[in-house]
Amino acid sequence: MTHVKFTEPNSKSPSHGKAVAKAVTIIDTPPLLVCGARFYAGRRAIGEKWMDNLPKDIQGKTGRQLGKVVEGAEDVRLIVATQSQNSSMKRGTEVFEIGVGGKNKTAVATSLIGKQISAKDVFANGEKIIVSSVTKGHGFTGPVKRFGIRIQTRKDKQMNRHPGSLGSESPGNVDPRTPMAGQYGYFNRTEKNKRIFLISNDVAKIAPNGGFLNYGAVKGDYMLVEGSVPGPKKRLVILRKSDGKTSPVELSYISTESKQ
Repeated sequence: MTHVKFTEPNSKSPSHGKAVAKAVTIIDTPPLLVCGARFYAGRRAIGEKWMDNLPKDIQGKTGRQLGKVVEGAEDVRLIVATQSQNSSMKRGTEVFEIGVGGKNKTAVATSLIGKQISAKDVFANGEKIIVSSVTKGHGFTGPVKRFGIRIQTRKDKQMNRHPGSLGSESPGNVDPRTPMAGQYGYFNRTEKNKRIFLISNDVAKIAPNGGFLNYGAVKGDYMLVEGSVPGPKKRLVILRKSDGKTSPVELSYISTESKQ
């Protein structure tokens, strides 16, 4: 993360016309490879069309079965794959589906097979988006950290971080709402109305002194998104369009101070 400064253009904002400083997240956005298209009747897949010369690291993750284009399908979705080799993320390829817009979805989807989709092809500066990711995992934790319950007093039989009574003696079962120890973190989380401040490939604008901590160099396209984003570094982030209005901003300053 870093911070930027700009003049607020929204006339309904209390800060309209004033200089504003806000925290932003730098998201590395290497282009997605469109491996194929999947055609649906309701929720049932009725056909698939794949690109020629599918990369070897994707072939084992596709489960290809149907090899035909279905005209007039109720819904069409693109099958895309990440290209982590175009970034500093040394992780495996991930394959997932994304929606297709427009009236003739079949023609749009088939024309994109084998091509790449970049962030600037889908989003614009000032646009509001929906961000989804998996939060940081904390492993097995106690009820105090997991649910924020009160720590007991000194007279509680040396069980200061225990929830206390687990329920009545009869019936002899524990209510599922009772705070207990268990897995904490690694949750699916979605945040809405995150404004895009910048989409660019000029790395010199954002590269901090000393480089990005625990990440490496940003090699190509990137995006500055308002506020924080769920998940730690090098985790897949899904970006979707929102219904919010587009309000582009002119950034007057992007901090490149060392984050070490």
